Amino acid sequence: MKKHHVYGIGNALVDMEIEVSTEFLKENSVEKGLMTLVDQERQNELLTQVKGNIHKRSCGGSAANTIIGARQLGARTFYSCKVANDETGEFYFSNLVEHGVQTNLHGERKEGVTGKCMVFITPDADRTMNTFLGITETFSEEELDFEELKDSEYLYMEGYLVTSPTGKAAAIKAREFAKENGVKTALTFSDPGVVGFFKDGFGEMIGDGIDLLFCNEAEALSYSGKDNLSEALEELKKVSRQIAITQGPKGALLWDGEKEIDILTREVEAVDTNGAGDLFAGAFLYGLTHGHTFAESGKLACACSSELVTHFGPRLEAGVTTEIYKKLY
Repeated sequence: MKKHHVYGIGNALVDMEIEVSTEFLKENSVEKGLMTLVDQERQNELLTQVKGNIHKRSCGGSAANTIIGARQLGARTFYSCKVANDETGEFYFSNLVEHGVQTNLHGERKEGVTGKCMVFITPDADRTMNTFLGITETFSEEELDFEELKDSEYLYMEGYLVTSPTGKAAAIKAREFAKENGVKTALTFSDPGVVGFFKDGFGEMIGDGIDLLFCNEAEALSYSGKDNLSEALEELKKVSRQIAITQGPKGALLWDGEKEIDILTREVEAVDTNGAGDLFAGAFLYGLTHGHTFAESGKLACACSSELVTHFGPRLEAGVTTEIYKKLY
């Protein structure tokens, strides 16, 4: 038995969720629905414009949310990331450990500024992110723990790493090492804008193929260059042995390597879609590493993410996901 079910790599960002109007985004020239990288000055400028409605901060980053989601269901998880030796970095480390995730962050940390992500939530439940990467932009092979990775069932890679030369290189190294040591590889595209701009970089991260790809419909179309999901799926099959494509309120389209599977989800009143795709991946990986079929894992993932969008924040409270699991299985 492997020590970890899932070993994740990705950005370490302290998330700050902020409720704003669509007009606020327009007035401040913030592109709605996408993740935009900003410098610290721009992030501080936006913070001064916000009037109230700031929710509590939490340790985040796309892959971190996935790893925590898997952990809440009971998976054994490890997360490699990079924070600075500032107060925000200490908060991130403590928050991650509180969730029961093992990490490389023990010990001395380097000088710098820990990354932060402003997540703007508009009344239509859409999430728009302005991210200052800080020290996580220099995430590199140095943060990888190859012994822990070797003793894992899955390597999970965050697509946002493609925006950093050292982060992309670390992901490529981790994927190659995982393949050499019998560890399955999974990747999430993370964001349609990032996919469109860094398509060649994703090609490098994927290399000669991965075991499992997570993406949403917009990301699938962006990467494949196709106009419809059916054709996009055919293109994605060329780079991944299995695929899970989220479709918001329509559920998910899966490819288990042999057949397509449609997973329907219950109708809900969404208030915040931030983290829905991350939890989908976490619950899915939990299912796959705990004896469930591809379809069963997709059903669990949809159930968890559809519950998440009815709450503010990128993750559910401890115990909620396990209750969802018990109702299903």
